[in-house]
Amino acid sequence: MFIGVGMLGFQEVVERIKDIISKEIGERKIYDKDVAAVLGLTPEHFSMLKRRKRLPLPELLDFCAKRRISINWLLYDQDPASLHKETEKFAYVKYFKEVNASAGGGAFNYELVSQKLFLDEEIVEILGGKKGLQYIQAINVLGDSMEPTLKDGSIAFVDTSQQDIKKGGLFLISTNAGLFIKRIRLRTDKMVELVSDNANYAIEEVEPESVIVVGRVIGSIEKI
Repeated sequence: MFIGVGMLGFQEVVERIKDIISKEIGERKIYDKDVAAVLGLTPEHFSMLKRRKRLPLPELLDFCAKRRISINWLLYDQDPASLHKETEKFAYVKYFKEVNASAGGGAFNYELVSQKLFLDEEIVEILGGKKGLQYIQAINVLGDSMEPTLKDGSIAFVDTSQQDIKKGGLFLISTNAGLFIKRIRLRTDKMVELVSDNANYAIEEVEPESVIVVGRVIGSIEKI
């Protein structure tokens, strides 16, 4: 349960900062100029903010980040332990926002920079629960070759722990032409068929050595 409801006042926040920096610079009286200095503000700027009772939020964020202090504790008097408990309610997967898995044409921009895509509990359960989220990545779908299963512009969830194509299924694959989402069929002659759900696209036949399986596509959501 949170202790504070609204944001603390200017002077209350300043007193907390003074208490923190007193442990850094020794047991002496801490003045407003000391607070201004650690926040990277001039005494004049700090005095103006004090008169207007306006907190310098960007500077406070940097102050907390450098000292590994909860900004919620500093501004709202919220217990960090309770914040951790609340945060655990939200699950996320790695979302490669700049990556397009083509469902129609080549896409060459597979980057390793990801961001967190937070999911509600219902979607987490559909994806198999929190335990397996560490193996799931989210990427954008580009093109219409997998419609109506995957729509152009939607986000596909890929389970990278599932790479066995013997029984077929919907997979994210990497080829010399780029990333693709295709329905894969392994033939008895070991050739691999890349099938589009959209009947306007022909079936492709490729050598198994030319395909790297990234993972099985286990779901998708449409962008709002």
